[in-house]
Amino acid sequence: MQGVMDFGSAVITEEIKASTLIVEPCYVDAVAAFIEIHHYSGSIDGVKVSQCFRVSHKGETVGAVLFGQLSTTAWKKFADTELAVLELRRLVLLDRAGKNSESFVIGSCLRWIKKYLSHVKVIVSYADPEHGHDGTIYKASNFKLVGVTPKDKGFFDPESGKTYHSRALRTKYKGEYKPFVQKLRKQFDEGNLIPRTLEGKYCYIYNLANKKGC
Repeated sequence: MQGVMDFGSAVITEEIKASTLIVEPCYVDAVAAFIEIHHYSGSIDGVKVSQCFRVSHKGETVGAVLFGQLSTTAWKKFADTELAVLELRRLVLLDRAGKNSESFVIGSCLRWIKKYLSHVKVIVSYADPEHGHDGTIYKASNFKLVGVTPKDKGFFDPESGKTYHSRALRTKYKGEYKPFVQKLRKQFDEGNLIPRTLEGKYCYIYNLANKKGC
């Protein structure tokens, strides 16, 4: 098996060097299943995808990145037009990806966006302490911490075992609720969702006009 060394009964998986990763743009269908399996959110439901990237090693998908427009009018805090702002919505790499892989992948994506999506001026990303994230990988990628969002309202769905932001119940795509939103709203109407308070998220930005991002 490629990348695996067998020493008797012990199986050691070879670490993938960051410099050997290939980061290339792709259609969302090429990485959707991978994200649903490996990202802590377990889905891309409700994500407005503007640009996505596949991360591969020797032809194998080992990571994925999704960028999209912000779900609210929060873009007004960062630029004059909505199209000038993209949010890094999903970033996931297999554990086999070695040291500095996250910053290598993010850097590759940012360079591509700067070259091919010249209308984009600011990249925003949120680190969610609810999932043990504080934005370490963004700091390593020269993002700037600009604040913490207020605590917000969410709902825990016992059926799926997931917690959803209250915004998820209102998210529309081309004026219509997606099937997962319809199901979630039905759960809410039937009183099956459990309200809970969500901690604020760390907000980071990367200014594409600035060589160092900050």
